Amino acid sequence: MSSDGSRRSAPAHDAFSTTPAASRAQGAALEHASPWPHVEVRGQLAIARKEWLHTNGAGAYASSTIACMHTRRYHGLLVAALDPPRRRHVMLSHVDASVRPIRPQGAQQGGPPERRASWPRWDLSKHQFPGIDPEVGSFYLERFDQDPLPRWAYALPGGELEVTLGLVRGENAAVLRYAWSGADPVLLTLRPLLAARHMHQLLRENGGISQKVELRAGAARGEPGSGKERPTSGEVRVQPNRALPRICFRYQGTFVGSQDWWRRFEYLGEQDRGLDFLEDLWTPGHFETVIGVEPVHLLVAVGALPEDEPENLLAAASAAIRAEDPGPRRPLMERRLCIAAETFRADAAARPGVIAGYPWFEVWGRDALISLPGLYLVPRKTEGAIRVLRALIDAMQDGLVPNRLPDAGEPAEFHTADATLWLFEAARLLADAIGDTHPFVTGELLGALRDAFEAALRGTRNGIHITADGLFAAGRRGEGAIDGLTWMDARVGGRAVTPRAGCPVELTALWAKGSETLARLARAAGDERLAERAEAAAIAARRAFAARFWCAETGYPYDVISEEAEGANAFRDASIRANAVIAVAVDPACFTPEQAASLLERARLELVTPVGVRSLSPADPAYVPRYQGGPDARDSAYHQGTVWPFLLGFYARAARHFSTLGEHVLPLLHRLVTSATANEIALGHVPEVASGEPPHHPGGCFAQAFSVAELLRLIAWDLPPQDPSGAAGAPPR
Repeated sequence: MSSDGSRRSAPAHDAFSTTPAASRAQGAALEHASPWPHVEVRGQLAIARKEWLHTNGAGAYASSTIACMHTRRYHGLLVAALDPPRRRHVMLSHVDASVRPIRPQGAQQGGPPERRASWPRWDLSKHQFPGIDPEVGSFYLERFDQDPLPRWAYALPGGELEVTLGLVRGENAAVLRYAWSGADPVLLTLRPLLAARHMHQLLRENGGISQKVELRAGAARGEPGSGKERPTSGEVRVQPNRALPRICFRYQGTFVGSQDWWRRFEYLGEQDRGLDFLEDLWTPGHFETVIGVEPVHLLVAVGALPEDEPENLLAAASAAIRAEDPGPRRPLMERRLCIAAETFRADAAARPGVIAGYPWFEVWGRDALISLPGLYLVPRKTEGAIRVLRALIDAMQDGLVPNRLPDAGEPAEFHTADATLWLFEAARLLADAIGDTHPFVTGELLGALRDAFEAALRGTRNGIHITADGLFAAGRRGEGAIDGLTWMDARVGGRAVTPRAGCPVELTALWAKGSETLARLARAAGDERLAERAEAAAIAARRAFAARFWCAETGYPYDVISEEAEGANAFRDASIRANAVIAVAVDPACFTPEQAASLLERARLELVTPVGVRSLSPADPAYVPRYQGGPDARDSAYHQGTVWPFLLGFYARAARHFSTLGEHVLPLLHRLVTSATANEIALGHVPEVASGEPPHHPGGCFAQAFSVAELLRLIAWDLPPQDPSGAAGAPPR
């Protein structure tokens, strides 16, 4: 649909292409599968290019490809959150491992000595360097599992080496466990490669790095006389970047100091994004140890090493993640999304928050509030939800929820109009879960909603105000324009790609529903005057919405309209966008049943895809079919046809009530959520976006909070449970 409302032909999506028999067969296979990722690699590097993600519950994470061949600047084995959950820095990039036999094959005891350099050595690591094809040479990785900790199994002559990585819960520390299964012990060499820089930056060789290595002698760890003593350990401390905390290692065996630079690592994912993609990494040396029946551990930490035993730290990390699995009585897809949801919750941080997306997004107000029902209320983590809301409320200014809390620690940003409106929606659902008279609801939460309500009525930052007829308006057009205030906020060359200054359709729906929520909570708290004013605001908003937003020519609401209904400055944008789907899902009272059915049918035909909902109809001249290229190209496509998986949740909530598909709507929704979750970049996660055209290549962040949260909410609350006894996923009310 063009912006002037004229009708163009658009391809219809065949919602019923999968046969019922195929669906049943696929469903039966899924029910017997595991929610934990498993990949049979068998030495094929092409299979090992998908990504994985592991987090510590406080903002720190580890991530790479299955092969541990980094393709992004954000990849690393310990990306520490120095001000949890913010200030994330890639501290430990790699630990390159190699294995040698203690004696070469065929050597006789007491025979002539051989040069150790001539013994066979099996290097387990893979890297991308200029002009070198990583496919050339042996690749020993046999399989990868994340159940729940990342685990690699390497098939080597004489045995198998299993490597497990676990981040210490709530701390900037990682444990690497090496277990050898073979007839004879082998020599294990581990070389840490350090970046020690902010996750958005890249490191190049420089003379300012500190080469100092501090060695500390260790002692046998474990209970003396218990038979559980560990081999003697040592500690190494380095601080290559003096502006950052030191990096500490506890190791078994011997440390060989050999400070050096490893140069010109290529991160091809960054190259594809049109960004710098070369990095140099620094190493303080390597660790050598003989490994046989007993496993060997390398403990790495920022600042100070944990005191507990490595196996206990791994067990605690494993237990925390396993606890997120609701168990085999729940649908497999729900189990996988529940496990994925844990990665975005930074509940162990002193200031809890929701990481909006990995690898590059920070704590965003809008994303946290949209995600809160799926991440917290579906798994009944109401105390965690309260803590997240309290942190956002504490950061409010002028009645506004912050748009972004920058990772580098700068002041909060408030360039948004809708983040605060999502606070009302999160408040409604939290009150459903814990009750309208809960002390947090009647105290801090109601106070924040009151402040936001009053600020909108009197007018606040970014041109936010309520029009004379009751619509929610934000921004300013023309000279000194203020734009990019909704979730469609991409900018190229300083200009909004999707200008929406005025009265956006979903913002007035959020305002109407939010005012209704405020009236309900104010009345429960005994504030009848506030309740009556909020009720009046909701009525006025819905009346004005009904009078001005519906476009009879398109059978779809206008996406954004001017504050003035008539006159030289009046405008109405008839673009077919996903924002109307959000509006009808949030506040159906803004529409007649016939209008809701009409817009949902048009959305199904032009916007809904197997992996999410398009941001703009393909019939619109401004439609961009592919999300790819450099920053400007990607930002130009971001909300101009790019598909967003999180929007499926809103489509489903509305379609269940208003779709004209009848008995076919539930099968359609089940197929959509199945195909959306399968379109992954990282194992077990749902990406931020996908291209508008088939095959809908996934893009953006490889793990997005509101993508996971909305699909989890859809499965647990909005689709009938496959097991009638599984009431745990039912909505609070």
